[in-house]
Amino acid sequence: MDRWPTGRLLSTAARLVEHSWNEKLSAIGLTHAGVIAIEVLSAQGPMTQAQLAQYVRVQAQTMGKTLSRLESHGHIARVRSTSDRRSQVVSLTDSGREAAAAAVEMERSVLAAATIDPDALRQELQAVVRELASQFASPSTRALVDGAPLS
Repeated sequence: MDRWPTGRLLSTAARLVEHSWNEKLSAIGLTHAGVIAIEVLSAQGPMTQAQLAQYVRVQAQTMGKTLSRLESHGHIARVRSTSDRRSQVVSLTDSGREAAAAAVEMERSVLAAATIDPDALRQELQAVVRELASQFASPSTRALVDGAPLS
């Protein structure tokens, strides 16, 4: 590893963290994609499946599969929209809020195995993402990094 380029170290570390985290998440009926969806719902409140897919930047069909899994574990609820009967409004349940909190702790436990400061690592990674996004990313990716709402 001493001779690996930084990019290889970073991508390998990311894959290992994600695999370890997904293994822990499966015990509470979550996946990495599910965590992203419930984090958005927690921060933004109820929204349609299409809005959630757009916010997360995935296809509606992909989001539908994620939501079906979340719904089967009781983490989200879907109800028909009163303004558009073709749409479903997705909201987080109490179980989903508990799962979101548990996911944060699970992520911390994955990083606790390494002899690093996870908060310092987060700050460094955020700096890398912001800098590279400002230089190389598409406008939509830069907006996502900057936390701008979708129009």
